[in-house]
Amino acid sequence: MEYQKISINTASPLPVRARVMIIYTGGTAGMVADAHGTLRPFDFSLILQHIPTLRNLMLELTVISFNEPVDSSNIGPREWATLAEIVESNYNTQDGFVILHGTDTMAYTASALSFMLSGLNKPVIFTGAQLSITHPRSDARENLITALEIASMTKDGNAFVPEVCIYFGNQLLRGNRSKKAESNHFDAFQSENYPPLARAGVKIEFNSAAIRIVSADKLRIRKSICSDVSILKIFPGITPAAVNPVLNAPGIKGVVIETFGSGNAPTARWFIDALSTAIKSGVIIVNVSQCPGGMVQQGRYETSKELAGIGVIGGGDMTTEAAITKLMLGLGELKGPDLLNWLQSPVAGEHS
Repeated sequence: MEYQKISINTASPLPVRARVMIIYTGGTAGMVADAHGTLRPFDFSLILQHIPTLRNLMLELTVISFNEPVDSSNIGPREWATLAEIVESNYNTQDGFVILHGTDTMAYTASALSFMLSGLNKPVIFTGAQLSITHPRSDARENLITALEIASMTKDGNAFVPEVCIYFGNQLLRGNRSKKAESNHFDAFQSENYPPLARAGVKIEFNSAAIRIVSADKLRIRKSICSDVSILKIFPGITPAAVNPVLNAPGIKGVVIETFGSGNAPTARWFIDALSTAIKSGVIIVNVSQCPGGMVQQGRYETSKELAGIGVIGGGDMTTEAAITKLMLGLGELKGPDLLNWLQSPVAGEHS
């Protein structure tokens, strides 16, 4: 993908405190309204005119903007690979990264990047907005300022939060533990199965015990992604007509099933046989809970015991977003026992 690159020194003439890269993919946070009220991409060379308080952060900003901003509904593996490559190619010159992204699929992209950026020890903070940056009540300004501050913060020469996160609505959440839960309010994201890494009030209060620290000398990116996957949500009264086309889709290699409660599903013989036949044909099936705060414990109840018996992989407390992107990355690189081990082991703090 093609993109533009500009540099902005918010500290001049004083010394720069840190170097942070902003990557604008698209979304409301990087839009402004023209005279007719139509939203168009923001000119980031004018960012200090719109957000003069950025000078107080004393940063050297490098801004990369996709030439054609992408609505988050259209962001997928191609854009994930571009983002990972941008982080990799600028990793040694930047102290942190802030990615401006539409909210609808932000949790999917943040989850994917958490698996793609192996050995990450610098902040990659996703943020966005519900209102454009020029709107009088915009949340874009606070979200961007705080995301930049967090991305630039260090202690004893190390980043405060060396992982892929989402900052939104005064909370810093682990990216692969997040879900979009609101479309009308500013607190758009939730993380029911893992505590916030930080809360921003008068001060930014970090939950140090929740932050994942990786001892790694070098960043390695995973770029092989297999999109031959699907999601099957179980519901009362589900029939073979709803299940079989998903499990038997041509070329399908992996399926995430969203089950009830702690991983429970119908015990109808046709349903268990359909899953078993798919698994025997090589399809990888991962079980996650439909509950936002749910955790799969296959075998806890009789209704999930057979799933474990036929080879369905329990997803623990993973979100659907994390499970599907982890499955795509795993299928892209691994096979056999290595793939099963990858799916069942915590790779980037995505499950307990």
